[in-house]
Parts: sequence; C-alpha cells; structure tokens
Amino acid sequence: MRRRRTAPLAAAAVAAVLLLAAGCGGRATTHHKPGTGHEQATGSNGTLLAARDESGRRLRELPAADAPTVRAEARPDTEGGWNVHLTVERFRFTPESVGGGALIGRGHARVLVDGRETARAYGPWFHLPPGARTLTVRLHADDHTVWAVAGKPVQTTLPLTPSTAPSPTPTVPPTSSPTPTVPPASSPAADPTPAGRTLDIRVSGSTVTPAPSRVEVKKGERVTLRVTSDRADTVHVHGYDREATLAPGTPATLTLTADRTGLFEVETHESGLVLTQLVVR
Repeated sequence: MRRRRTAPLAAAAVAAVLLLAAGCGGRATTHHKPGTGHEQATGSNGTLLAARDESGRRLRELPAADAPTVRAEARPDTEGGWNVHLTVERFRFTPESVGGGALIGRGHARVLVDGRETARAYGPWFHLPPGARTLTVRLHADDHTVWAVAGKPVQTTLPLTPSTAPSPTPTVPPTSSPTPTVPPASSPAADPTPAGRTLDIRVSGSTVTPAPSRVEVKKGERVTLRVTSDRADTVHVHGYDREATLAPGTPATLTLTADRTGLFEVETHESGLVLTQLVVR
C-alpha cells in the first residue's frame, strides 16, 4: 500500500496562499510570473493594444470618459529656455510607484522635444533648455504603457516660438547745445524697482482669500507670502522650490527674491489648493 504524501501537499498549499497574499495590497505594483512583463500582467486596467508609440511602448486604451487629459503652458525665461506648466485632469503623478502596475488615473509624463524623448516629468512643473522648437507631453501609466483614447496617445503638443527680445532704448540725437538740460527740482525721479511687497493669504477649508489670481512681479523684486491656514499643511512656490510649514491659525511667512522670469504657482501640498500665481517679468 502506497503512503499518502499529505504533508508536502499541505505545505505547498500554504505557501501558495502566502504568495497570493503577498501580492495584494500595499504599494501599487504587480507581481507576476517570471518572463511576463507588466504590460501583460496589468491588461485588465484598460485595453492593451498591439499599437506602440515610436519608442516601442504599447498603448493602453481607455474610454474617453475615464481617460486623463493634459494641457501645457510654456513661458520663456531670460536665459532662452522655457518654464513649462502642465494641467492634468483625472490624473495624478505617482513617482513613488513607477514600474508597478497600471492603475487608471496614475502615472507620469514623457517629455518629447522636437519629436525626441528627452525626459520624464513627475510633477506639473519642469524646465526646458534653449533651442527647443516643439514640445510634446505624453501621459504614461506606472508600467510605462501609454494611456490612449481611440487608438491615439493621450498627449499635447505645443510649438515653442522664440521669445521676442526687448526693444532697445531709442538713441536721442545730441542737440546743438553741449550743456545738458537740468530738470526742475520739483520733477519726480524715475520710479525705482519696488523694494518688495507682501501678499496676505488666508485658507479656510477649500476657500482661499483673496481669490487666487495672477500677481505681476518685476524681476529682482522681493516678495513675501504671509499665509494663514485653518489646518496643518505646507505652502510651496513651484519653480523656486521654496516651502513653509503651515500650523493651524498661525501665519507662516515665506520670502523670496523673484530672480527668475516665468509663471510660478503657489499652492498647498496636502489640500492641493492654488493660492496665487506669480508672473515674473
């Protein structure tokens, strides 16, 4: 009579259960069999198409109602480059889970300059060096597949027109008299660059007072943000990478010198509220 091998079978079953449990929950990643890529393992989140982009990454189709969208705004800086701001809908950047499974509404962006991929974007702001003529921003899932609608990648393309140089100061021809004209003592002097300004902002729940708007700032001007919030949070000035901690009911002060031109958003990290936009010229 043959002995039944129940113990090894039971151990194998327990091991299988533990392996299945280990693959659930936690970080947004996908465990799969050796030799099976993330693209095959996460095909249930959208429809994995046979089509690929120019870099060979497969497209992951979604209905238009569920698919993310992206828009880009580029402003020239004084060094010939561009400050780029992305606005996304039904999407959030998840750098902490890149390489994991494809989850709808999550991922990163690929930056293509003049048709060639140059970088990834893990947030709404990034900078382009001088020389770029066309910018394309394409949204990817965490497993690097391309989010798509109707067989087309979810992306936006923006032409980058060289910034117009400031008009030179016109040359005034000399008069016949070599003696310069002295203005009257009562004439006001030219307005100097403002020494600085303070922006007072209050946050109550999801309400920002005064309502968010664009604030014109001269390059070199000193700007102080005084923010009072009813909850613990962090205020962040994008592009300048300056932060200040917000304690409930206590004003937080953040001062910076606007030494870079462009459009820079000021927002809270936890609540994701835009407090204001600094336009530095």
